[in-house]
Amino acid sequence: MAQAGTRNRPLSPHLQIWGWGPGMASSILHRVTGVGATVGIGVLLWWLGALLAGPEAYATFTGLATSWYGLVVLVGVSWSVIAHAVTGIRHFVLDIGAGYELDANNRWATICTVLGFVLTGLFWALLLYR
Repeated sequence: MAQAGTRNRPLSPHLQIWGWGPGMASSILHRVTGVGATVGIGVLLWWLGALLAGPEAYATFTGLATSWYGLVVLVGVSWSVIAHAVTGIRHFVLDIGAGYELDANNRWATICTVLGFVLTGLFWALLLYR
C-alpha cells in the first residue's frame, strides 16, 4: 500500500541511486568471478575427461589449451578462482560483523581487488618461468 507522495519512488535503492565505490565494485566482482570459477569447473572436467579418453583426446585438449585463446581462457579462469577466493575472505570478515566502517571497507575492497590480479600474475609467472 503506497502512501501519498511516494508513488514515483523506487521500492528499494538500485544502481541509479547508489554511488559506485570500491566496496560495491568488489562485491559485484565477487559474483562475476563466481561465474568464471564455475566455467573453470567445466574446463577442469574437460581436461579430466581428455585424460581418461586417451592420447588423441588429450592431444586435442592440449592443442586448444596451449593456443593463444586457450591461454586467455586459462588465465581468466585462474584469475576468477583466485579473485573469488580473496574476495570471499573479505565477505567472510564482513559476515562476522567486522570491516563495515567506510574507510576500512573501501581500503580492504581495493586491496582484495588488486591482490586478485597480483596473485594471478604470480601464479602464472611461477608456472611459466620456473
